[in-house]
Amino acid sequence: MSIVSALGDSRIVDGVRVYERGSGSPIVFVHGLFANAAIWRKVVPLLAANHRCITADWPFGSHAIPVGPAGDMTATGIADVVADVIERLDLRDVTLVGNDGGGMLTQLVITRRPERIGRVVLTPCDAYENFPPPFFGYLCRLAQVPITLDLVAFALRVPWVRRLYGRSPIGFGWLSHARLGDELLDHFATPIFDAAIRRDLATFLRSVDTTYTLDAARRFGGVEQPVLVAWASDDKFFPFEHAERLARDFPNSTLAVIEGSRTWVSEDRPEELASAITRFVGDAGHMQPTATLDRSS
Repeated sequence: MSIVSALGDSRIVDGVRVYERGSGSPIVFVHGLFANAAIWRKVVPLLAANHRCITADWPFGSHAIPVGPAGDMTATGIADVVADVIERLDLRDVTLVGNDGGGMLTQLVITRRPERIGRVVLTPCDAYENFPPPFFGYLCRLAQVPITLDLVAFALRVPWVRRLYGRSPIGFGWLSHARLGDELLDHFATPIFDAAIRRDLATFLRSVDTTYTLDAARRFGGVEQPVLVAWASDDKFFPFEHAERLARDFPNSTLAVIEGSRTWVSEDRPEELASAITRFVGDAGHMQPTATLDRSS
């Protein structure tokens, strides 16, 4: 069975591989850097009975379809790809769920192209001055030397190197408590073997700047849609203070804590995340502005 079989049927939409499962109100999931739709494979089956769950291999380093030199691989350019796919699928009243770098893209979509978005879920993600998290700033520096990513790709072709990278702090190791399986690590790593994907990735990394997240933050006060900030209790890269700040800055927000999880809540606590989304979608129309759930609750 394929690692993405739980995500449903797939097709190509505007150069992006999109997976769909279920029916009902649409939920669109946005993953982070070096991940793809497979990061949501544990969450989608829990929601698909009542929702049209749409995941995609967004052009964020583990995508198989190159954007190419003519594409816009800045943060706003990738956010526009998300918004364009939503528009092409003619989705309305979308629940947009972002994680890691995908949470940053979600902030850009809701502040720049909010027309089709009904509500937003932000799990641990880049925000404000924390783009990228300091620990991962080395990736942006590596991208300044084009051959470096070629060497990384060459090394990752060796299975034990992929395993080491995937479970070490400088790789995926601190993004989840759960041990990442070999099949998932291979699925995330394989696209970077393609030189065209590496060019896309390098272009994005060279463009990273806090200007994008700070500009989005200045617009949070004008967001009318309900926002759920569902933050992990044990995150190593995205401070809980930013969760509280996001909940304050969005006028119609609530803050929840997902205990026993790091950044990749979909890996560590998929049931809790799915339950939080279900409650939020059901309650969003009745939310009071800026309701906050205490961490101790």
